[in-house]
Amino acid sequence: MTIPPPAPAPPQEAPLTGWRRPRHAPSLVEVFGSIKVPPASASFWRKLFAFWGPGLMVAVGYMDPGNWATDLAGGSRYGYTLLSVILISNLFAMLLQHLAAKLGIVTGRDLAQACRDHYSKPVAMVLWVLCEIAIAACDLAEVIGSAIALNLLFGLPLAWGVVLTILDVLVVLMLQSRGFRVLESIVGGLIVLIFGCFLYEIIVSHPDYFALLKGLVPQPQVVTNPQMLYVAIGILGATVMPHNLYLHSSIVQTRAIEQTEEGRRMAIKFSTIDSTVALFLAFFVNAAILVMAAAAFHSTGRQNVADINEAHQLLTPVLGAGAASIVFAVALLASGQNSTLTGTLAGQIVMEGFLDLKLKLWVRRIITRGIAIVPALIVTLLYGEKGTGELLVLSQVILSFQLSFAVVPLVLFTGSKAKMGVFANKPWVQIVAWLVSAIIILLNVYLLAQTFWG
Repeated sequence: MTIPPPAPAPPQEAPLTGWRRPRHAPSLVEVFGSIKVPPASASFWRKLFAFWGPGLMVAVGYMDPGNWATDLAGGSRYGYTLLSVILISNLFAMLLQHLAAKLGIVTGRDLAQACRDHYSKPVAMVLWVLCEIAIAACDLAEVIGSAIALNLLFGLPLAWGVVLTILDVLVVLMLQSRGFRVLESIVGGLIVLIFGCFLYEIIVSHPDYFALLKGLVPQPQVVTNPQMLYVAIGILGATVMPHNLYLHSSIVQTRAIEQTEEGRRMAIKFSTIDSTVALFLAFFVNAAILVMAAAAFHSTGRQNVADINEAHQLLTPVLGAGAASIVFAVALLASGQNSTLTGTLAGQIVMEGFLDLKLKLWVRRIITRGIAIVPALIVTLLYGEKGTGELLVLSQVILSFQLSFAVVPLVLFTGSKAKMGVFANKPWVQIVAWLVSAIIILLNVYLLAQTFWG
């Protein structure tokens, strides 16, 4: 009997030598590699379904309550003109989220771990502190948005709404304990609810569709008009969220992919499709808020509506649709709750990645939510609705400041052959990525200067 020769060993990939430290345990270890993916020979749709989900969780950050104020201001003041800014911001986001997913899939490190492994400890600590401040600012927007929505729907005082949001801890814990697919499904369901709400708002607001299409084309006055430029930069700063880059680079690792070049290429392909389609949904929501504001307020002479409460009060009488205000508030509540789920995960990823410190999720959640609740509660009690609106804007300025400290390392790492091997960015991708980074940095510096000294 002839014994067949042993099967040849699979080709070994060249090790990634560009990291100062060996790879350590993944963040979100309880769900790491927990979702099976089909083999490369499976159908396109089977593979897409397996990778579908992380993009939806990332897209949530692009439609959180912090975006609403800038979109409302842009639509009520300048009509449809700033739609092009929302579109460009989303195109920037699609590129950056692709790079974040690729970093996680290829290196097995999320962005926080990559920063810790690349930079010296003092630099990594500075980046961690800045990122924690940004996550707290994002959580602040979620707290205020949810509290405003509860006030609009049920008449609950803002202060009580702020306190009530601490119960989100229990919701997140319960959902995550049931598996990551359950969490993705809940987020996806809430996104569908938000999408449906704003589809209704657009229909009843009867926008000027010709002007809407024209608004998707960049206009010179966006740059030449200082007031319009300021709002445009605010939209950009509120759209591209730094914590989403950390989040995406980690949650793509929940898929149990083959650790080969072919397996990674498949994962990058379908993760990019997932995030790109999801960000188109986020584009629709942000554009819908601006379109609704343009149709309901700008065209009727109300060109200074930038406050969520004021917009809610005016929608029904202006549009003549009894459900318009209620649907608006429901979408706001869904947006706040969705952002809470993903913000919790981002906070856990950042702390574990930078510090290699693992806390129980409920402890981490209480710390983050406590940091957000205290200033929100103080401002609500002292200044009421006006104060919470201004605090919402401040939270977006803080996020803008942090964005550069997430984007630059991401582009640097994914462009390095020593760190990414054959998956390093192609020259044209790297040029575009650095160009996008430069635009974001320059515009955010301008935004900060105008906010504090303009």
